[in-house]
Amino acid sequence: MRIDRAGWPFITGPLAPAAVLAVTGRRRIRLLAWPFVLLSAYMALFFRDPDRRCDTTPPPPDDVLSPADGVVMVAGEPQPGVAPEGAWQQVSVFLSVLDVHVQRIPADGRVVDVQYRQGRFLSADLDKASDDNERNALLLETAGGARVGIVQIAGLLARRIRCDVGPGDEVAAGETYGLIRFGSRVDTYLPAGSTVTVEVGQRTIGGETVLAELPGGSAPGVA
Repeated sequence: MRIDRAGWPFITGPLAPAAVLAVTGRRRIRLLAWPFVLLSAYMALFFRDPDRRCDTTPPPPDDVLSPADGVVMVAGEPQPGVAPEGAWQQVSVFLSVLDVHVQRIPADGRVVDVQYRQGRFLSADLDKASDDNERNALLLETAGGARVGIVQIAGLLARRIRCDVGPGDEVAAGETYGLIRFGSRVDTYLPAGSTVTVEVGQRTIGGETVLAELPGGSAPGVA
């Protein structure tokens, strides 16, 4: 089990006061170390970056993998006033504070554009969070020429979005490219004619669950 590099300060930070409390001679004071130990353990859980099947078994070229672990909130028609201009299908995944929070590239291809926008920190399970909240939009052109948009959206507790790729980068399906801290949402926009293969309420596994099958061709930008 890998730990994302951003997590180490949060994991090791609580261990310092825990160590100080643990070496004291009084039992009641030593017991106060446990909340810090549990906090450190939770941080390790939050920042985990587990191996996934796509790391060893590449998916078919027309499959779009889920970029995130979580529960599907939207599957199919895009939300009015939220989706970018053009004809798209939308799949939105909500990440609870217990889910894996690294994001993964959904298909082999090339990064066309990345745009970050400041915003609010509404609960990520609200419809308007897709448009109002802080977000980072990535436009990917697949090896087959289709364009897929992935939008990282901050949530109620989230205060930082990280994206490790930029325009021109060649990327592979399933590789980790970013992280949202803490509690969030990821919207995926698919070209018109794509076949969405998940439904609302379904749990997804980033880098493994197939969200949709692409029709081929290209689509307009998403950022």
